[in-house]
Amino acid sequence: MAKLYFNYSTMNAGKSTVLLQADYNYRERGMSTLVMTAALDDRGGESRVTSRIGIDTAARTYRPGEDIFAVIEGELKERGAADPIACVLIDEAQFLTPEQVWQLARAADDLGVPIMTYGLRVDFRGEPFPGSAALLALADSMREIRTICHCGRKATMVIRKDGAGNVMTTGEQVQIGGNETYLSLCRRHWRESFEGRSDESER
Repeated sequence: MAKLYFNYSTMNAGKSTVLLQADYNYRERGMSTLVMTAALDDRGGESRVTSRIGIDTAARTYRPGEDIFAVIEGELKERGAADPIACVLIDEAQFLTPEQVWQLARAADDLGVPIMTYGLRVDFRGEPFPGSAALLALADSMREIRTICHCGRKATMVIRKDGAGNVMTTGEQVQIGGNETYLSLCRRHWRESFEGRSDESER
């Protein structure tokens, strides 16, 4: 039985690198994949999944309101039995809508194709993205991709900085950016940064 997988982390943990490695592994074995990413994030170029370590691949983009089940079903029919899709790999999964997550679950259940999603769990305010919350509820299997805070502890949160390097505590949930905008921290250092204090008693 095909499953829906959610691989989650904070910023700069290597989500796209892990996706690209999985895609390579399938293709190395002569198996075809369908790679998708959010049209919203085109930092690596339009219709591409790009890793910070310099590897990338072409991808089909998705947008809010698009029926991803229909996209996957159409790709399966177009490729046919001669070139079946062994796995669907979806980057920037936090930008999925809850409805699209249900569509992915249906694709795994009804079309029999594994769906592997990669995305952020929470935003800079410590609140879950709607797509990530739906994946946490519906995914058959979840895996945390880990990175570290500057203190050496596991980073689970992210702060957003303005152009002057100040920590932002308000704003739209979605703002595309990289290292110049976001910094991954452990929960304690996120709290200190977000609340503008240093809690010496917790050191």
